[in-house]
Amino acid sequence: MEYKILIADDEQGIIQLLKDYFEIQGYRVLEALNGAEVLEKLARKPDIILLDVSMPGIDGFEVCRRIRSHISCPILFLTARIEEQDRINGLKLGGDDYIMKPFSIEELGARVEAHLRREERKRLNGSVLMSDRLAIRYSERSVYYENDQVNLTKMEFDIVELLSMNPGQVFSKDQLYEKTRGYDGAGDSSIVTEHIRRIRTKLAEYTEKSYIETVWGVGYKWIG
Repeated sequence: MEYKILIADDEQGIIQLLKDYFEIQGYRVLEALNGAEVLEKLARKPDIILLDVSMPGIDGFEVCRRIRSHISCPILFLTARIEEQDRINGLKLGGDDYIMKPFSIEELGARVEAHLRREERKRLNGSVLMSDRLAIRYSERSVYYENDQVNLTKMEFDIVELLSMNPGQVFSKDQLYEKTRGYDGAGDSSIVTEHIRRIRTKLAEYTEKSYIETVWGVGYKWIG
């Protein structure tokens, strides 16, 4: 699927840098140099918006305030502001993430991918049936084996969701922790091992099949 990303920044150099990067990654890029252009480009229905805070005329915060009730796509603020209150205000206005300048373009790309994956999961309806009579109902955030519900905690389901949505892909403990808890999640990624053990124990009550495979020295993958 080709995603449309709207990049709004009053610095043409930043727009060009991001445009080159995201086009290489397969995105269709829409550009805006100010808040008024952002409002105009919304008719193109972007899948995600990178929104600079300090733009002339209508700044990023005001743009977000005006459009948030009309669009549901993720909005990621780009800013050089470091005050905590600015971050809080941006999130309260409906922003989904806050990325400080200067930023790592690879990290920005990873965050964009993460937000788009979450949106894709939201669009899933009903059950995704797996082999051996296991059903993962993403919209309900529940797992069933035949007619029996497998009671998972929020973190356990987040891990099952991520792994099962990317079958065969190996995730390290750090990646699983980061993608389920977020970049700013505080804690120790080693708890992922314990969550994996608990998931396996709960599934083992219903089936001998192991859906989560350990790739020694690397991480875990879904083999359903």
